[in-house]
Parts: sequence; C-alpha cells; structure tokens
Amino acid sequence: MTEEARRAIEAVWRIEAARLIAGLARLVRDVGVAEELAQDALVAALETWPRTGVPENPGAWLMAAAKNRALDQLRRYKMLERKNAELAAEMDLAHDIAARERAEAIDDALSDDIGDDLLRLVFTACHPVLSPEARVALTLKLVGGLTTAEIARAYLAQEATIAQRLVRAKRTLSEARVPFEVPRGAELEARLASVLEVVYLVFNEGFAATAGEDWTRPALCEEALRLGRVLAGLMPQEREVHGLVALMEIQASRLPARVGPDGAPVLLMDQDRSRWDPLLIRRGLAALERAESLGGALGPYTLQAAIAACHARARVAAATDWARIAALYDALAQVMPSPVVELNRAVAVGMAFGPAAGLEIADSLLEEPAMQGYHLLPSVRADLLAKLGRVEEARAEWKRAAGLAGNAREKALLMARASPTPGKDQPRAAKLSTRRKE
Repeated sequence: MTEEARRAIEAVWRIEAARLIAGLARLVRDVGVAEELAQDALVAALETWPRTGVPENPGAWLMAAAKNRALDQLRRYKMLERKNAELAAEMDLAHDIAARERAEAIDDALSDDIGDDLLRLVFTACHPVLSPEARVALTLKLVGGLTTAEIARAYLAQEATIAQRLVRAKRTLSEARVPFEVPRGAELEARLASVLEVVYLVFNEGFAATAGEDWTRPALCEEALRLGRVLAGLMPQEREVHGLVALMEIQASRLPARVGPDGAPVLLMDQDRSRWDPLLIRRGLAALERAESLGGALGPYTLQAAIAACHARARVAAATDWARIAALYDALAQVMPSPVVELNRAVAVGMAFGPAAGLEIADSLLEEPAMQGYHLLPSVRADLLAKLGRVEEARAEWKRAAGLAGNAREKALLMARASPTPGKDQPRAAKLSTRRKE
C-alpha cells in the first residue's frame, strides 16, 4: 500500500468512524460489537481501496461492509432471532433487491437519524456506570476516533493499560445492559453532566498537563473542542453545552502564548496577548452569548466561560476586570462549591482587593482533605505571601509546591520561584483550572 493511500484511508476513518460505530450500535445494541464490526470494515477498506481507489461515498461503503459482516455473524453464530430480524429490516438488503436499490438503501440507512445515533453513542460512552477514566478513554476511542496508542500517549500511560481499560468499559456496559439511547427528563440532565465532565477533563489535561515533560498538549484540547462542537450541534438548546464550548474556545485561544520558545511555561499575566488566537476568541464569545441567551440561571461552565471572557477582552493584563472575575467566582462557588473553586476565588480576590484578602481565603483551605497534596494551594499562598513582603515564607511554599507538582515543566518553574535570587521578571502565579482533583 502506498503512503498516499494509507493517509487517505486514515483520514476517511477519522471522519467516519464515530458515525459508523453509532449507526451500527443502534442496530446491534452493543458498542463493543459495533466497534468490532467497524474495525472489520476498516480492514476490508485497507484491502480493497488501494486497488480500487477511495469510493465516492466512503462512509456508505464502510457501512455496507460492516452491515454485511454483521449479517454474516448473526447467521453464523445464530444470534437472537429478534436482532437478526431488526438488522435485516433496518438494512433492507434482501438478496432479491437489485444492486442499485441496495446501494440506495445503504445511503438511506447511513443518513437516517445519524445525529441521534451519534448523540446516543456519546451518552453511552459517558455513562456513569463507568469510572471517569474509563469514560474518557472510551469517548476518545469511539467518538474521537483515537487509537489505543494515541490515547496512551496522550495520558502518558502504557498502551496495555489503556487497552485493558477499554475492554473493561465495554464489558461493563454490556453486562449492565446500558441502553443505547439518549435519556429523557431528569435523567438527561444528570447524564449530560457526565458527558460534559468527560469533555472538560480531556480539555483540561491538554491545557495544563498533570504529568510528563510538556506543559500543554494541544492535540487533546483540539479533540475536546471537536467533541464539544459536535455536542453543541446535536443539542442546540442546552445552555451548558454552549457554555463549555465557549470556555474551551477562549482558553484554547491562549495555547500559542502559554509556552516559550524553549517549551517553558508562560503564565497568564506574562503572556504576549498578540499571540492569542482572535478567531477562537470570537467563536468563544459568540458561544457564550448563545449560552446566555437561552435563559435561566447560569451553570458552572457558562460562569467559567464568562470568567475566561474577562481575560479575553483585556488587551493588556493591567486592564483585566478582576472585580468582575471575583464576583463571577462568588457565583461559581454557589453553583459548584469546591475547594478548588475557592482557591481560584482567592487568586481573583487577591488581584481585585489586595493580597491579604486573597491569603485569608487561601489559608482557610489548609485543612481541607481534598487540598492535601494539591500543589497549587502552596503555589497560590506563595504568590500572595510574596506580594505581602513575606519573602522567606513564600520561598518555602514554592518549594513545597514544586515537591508536589507532577509536571516537569511546572516543577522547574516553581523551583525557580523558590530561588533565593529570583529575577525581577519571574512569572507570577498561574491562573488555576477549576477541574476537580481526581
């Protein structure tokens, strides 16, 4: 196979995989089986397309190949007659149908309810019966189209570990008989929170990597953004979906400025804002406006997007409306109370009303169980202490933060802050993420 043909097939697969698996899962009611059928179709494409060329409608070709494979399995292993009948009826591929009619039926099956199928796949992959780690891995695999190796690289895990996690996740869904459906009513709200959390976790890991040598992983941010945009298109009336997309668009706009030429972190107050992506900022502000226009109380993602918008609108760091940011964190603490939100609020209050006020909030978190071992608490306290002239205390806190940090770049930055002869241009405290500590 030529390199050009391989790249073409990979590109088609990345585009079509989620829709293909979603359509098949609707038929066989098992995401594990659906993924296997889709992989079989990919193998068939790898064998056929280098000789025949990529077909005009590659999605329909893959769907037809997968459905034919499904019929073969149903007959060979004598699976449930009900599923056999449903699949046969859905495909409408009886042997007496002429070739042209069969092709038209395939196209219709591919296009019918494809949005609903994809939404069902997202809700299934993010089902609360799975652990957060399993939801993330399964969503990236089934909906994002990432390979097991790509997921392992993204999360600095062994490929075998990710593979086992995926196998267990699919087995859990099957054994729990999780229906392939979009829930309704109160259950929809609860399940949507799980879906949004998965996308949020993927984005945050890309925006501020928890471990490894790289400060950011833009590819993960891009994947989370893609998932968020798909979700917004499928659920246009859900405010928090647009709020999360707004947050990610605005945060992603800063990625080019978050690292220096040597890969070292450049924190928010020191970034060259001319490097922020104006298109992503415009998209984010538009998504925020959409979220706010849908009415009702603002949720946690929309509030975080409003905070990010305050930074995006400030052409220089000194123009940041910290008082509004502090007020927004007050609101966020009401709808999503957590020690990490309080720590964010401490930073904002310290910037708006002075370091003593911020330190008072940060100090109130010292006994919180969830903050033990959380490196950003001593990091924030160090910055506030330094602003109050308590330099030796600040250095001790920066050293403690460095000892707790898992990311090599962040650890080096914190150790530099703790140096007894810091340069006058040392970067200031990082703007925190409100992600929960897992």
